[in-house]
Amino acid sequence: MLILWVPLTLLLGFIVSHTWSSKRASELGKAPSPPPPHIVFILADDQGFRDVGYHGSEIKTPTLDRLAARGVKLDNYYVQPLCSPSRSQLMTGRYQIHTGLQHSVIRASQPNCLPLDQATLPQKLKQVGYSTHMVGKWHLGFYKRGCLPTRRGFDTFFGSLLGSGDYYSRYKCEGPGACGYDLHQGEEAAWEQDRGSYSTLMYTQKAIGILARHDPGEPLFLYLAYQAAHSPLQVPAGYLERYAGIVNPRRRKYAAMVSCLDEAVRNLTLALKRYRFYHNTVLVYSSDNGGQPLVGGSNWPLRGSKATLWEGGIRAPGFVHSPLLANKGTRCRSLVHITDWFPTLVTLGQGTLEEDLQLDGYDVWEAISEGRPSPRRDILHNIDPLYVKAKNGSWKAGHGLWNTAVRAALRVGHWKLLTGVPGYGDWVPPQTFNPQRLSLRQHSERVRRDRGKSLWLFNIRSDPYERVDLSQRYPDVVKKMLMRLAQYNKTAVRVRYPPKDPRSNPQYNGGVWGPWYEEPHGGRPLTNHLSGRGDGEKGTSSRSELTLRK
Repeated sequence: MLILWVPLTLLLGFIVSHTWSSKRASELGKAPSPPPPHIVFILADDQGFRDVGYHGSEIKTPTLDRLAARGVKLDNYYVQPLCSPSRSQLMTGRYQIHTGLQHSVIRASQPNCLPLDQATLPQKLKQVGYSTHMVGKWHLGFYKRGCLPTRRGFDTFFGSLLGSGDYYSRYKCEGPGACGYDLHQGEEAAWEQDRGSYSTLMYTQKAIGILARHDPGEPLFLYLAYQAAHSPLQVPAGYLERYAGIVNPRRRKYAAMVSCLDEAVRNLTLALKRYRFYHNTVLVYSSDNGGQPLVGGSNWPLRGSKATLWEGGIRAPGFVHSPLLANKGTRCRSLVHITDWFPTLVTLGQGTLEEDLQLDGYDVWEAISEGRPSPRRDILHNIDPLYVKAKNGSWKAGHGLWNTAVRAALRVGHWKLLTGVPGYGDWVPPQTFNPQRLSLRQHSERVRRDRGKSLWLFNIRSDPYERVDLSQRYPDVVKKMLMRLAQYNKTAVRVRYPPKDPRSNPQYNGGVWGPWYEEPHGGRPLTNHLSGRGDGEKGTSSRSELTLRK
C-alpha cells in the first residue's frame, strides 16, 4: 500500500476550508451564483417593422436575421412612436406620463431633459459593479450639464446629443441661424476625435475599442444607439450600389443605410467573440420607433408610421441573442414593452429594484428565455394632452368617462383602444408611393380627421393591421378601457414642454450644441446676457401645464 505523507497544517487547512465551503453552501442552500452577464443594448433609429430581412423585407440584413434566428424573436414588441419618449422609457422603466415627456420630443433649443430625479438603467447597473459606456445618439436633453449622459450613469460617452444631424459633418440646424456641431467625447466637443467618417462606422469602431480595452472578467454595460437609419438619407456609395434595382430613390438610400447598420452589428458581434465577451453576453436589439415612409422606411403590413399611435408607429423589430438563453431559436409571443428592459436587465445584472422606483416595466426574462407567461398584461402607449385635439371628440363620445378629443392609446390583452388624433393612418406598401408626390409633402405625419371619428377599438390578435373598428360592436369593452385610461391619467405628472430658449444657439457656445444653462451653488440661476432671463425652466407656456379632467 502506498501511503502519501501530507503536512498536518495543509491537511487541517483543507479540512477547515472544505468544511467552511460546505457550511456556506448549506447555509445558502444553493450553488454559488454565476457572474453577472455583460449587457449590450443596440438601438436602431427609425427602423420600421418591415425593414429587417426576417420580416420579409427586400432589405438584406443577414446578421440581424442570423442573430434573431439563433436567439429569441420578439413578436409582440412595442416601443414609443418617437425618439425621446422611447429612450426615456428605456432609461427609466417608466411611462411618459410619469416623467413629463408625454408630448413630442426634446428639442435642441428647449431647456428640458430626462428628469434628474429619475433613476436610470446605467446608474442601477453601476451600483452593482458594472462599467457603463454609451456610444451614439442621446436625445434626452442637454441644456445643463446635469442632463448629460456622463451625469446620468455612464462612465464614458461618445456621440451626439441631438435627435439627428449630418452623418459626416455632425452639423445640425434647428431653425434659421441656429446651426452647430454635434459630436461629443464625454462632456466636450469631439473635434480632435472626429475624422469625418460615416457615423455608423465611427460608432462601431468606438464600441469595439471599448471592448478591446475592457477586462472581460468585469461586468460591462454597452449602450450603442446608432443614428441610422434616421434622416438625412446618407450612406457610403458602396452600400448604395447593392440596391440599384429599387426604383424609389429614398427607399434605395434607406435600404443601403440599413445594410450598413447590419454589417456594423456583424463587426461588433465578431469583436464580442474576439475579446472573450460573447459567452457571457446578453445582446438586445431594438428600433426606437416605427419607420417613416416619407423617407424610405416601411412598416407594411402594419397601419401608420413613425409619430403615430397606430401599430406601424409603435410595433418594432426586436430580439434577444445570448448563449445564456434557455430556449434559443424561438419566438416570444408575449407582450414586451421598452419599459421592461430596465427591470429585466437590472435583475439580470444582480441589481436591486426598490419599490420607490415605481416602475411601469416588468421583468420579462423568463418569458423571453424560457417561454413562460409574461407578467405584462397591458401597455399604456401614451396620453398626450398637448397634441392637436380631435375635432369631433367629446366626453359624450367617451361615455362620460373620457374626453375622446385627447390623443391616447391603450393595450389590454388583445384589445387596443385609441382616442383623439392617432396620426397619419394609411397603409403604405413598399415601393408603391410616388417619389414626385412625396417631394411635395412635409417630413411629418399627416393629421387626418378620419371622417369625424375620435375613438377606435381593435382586436390586435385577430386584426394586427387595424382594419376593422369594433368600438360599436363592443361598447362594454370600450367603457372598461376608457375607465382604465382615466385611472392611468390620475397618476400623470405635468407635461414638460418648455418654449425655445434663445441662449441655446450654438453661436453663443463656440459653434457647438451643448449645455447653455448654469446654476451657481446658491441654487439661483445665473442671468444670461443674451436674453435677460435667468431661469431656463421659466417661461414654460401655460399649455405645458395642461392636465386632463379627472
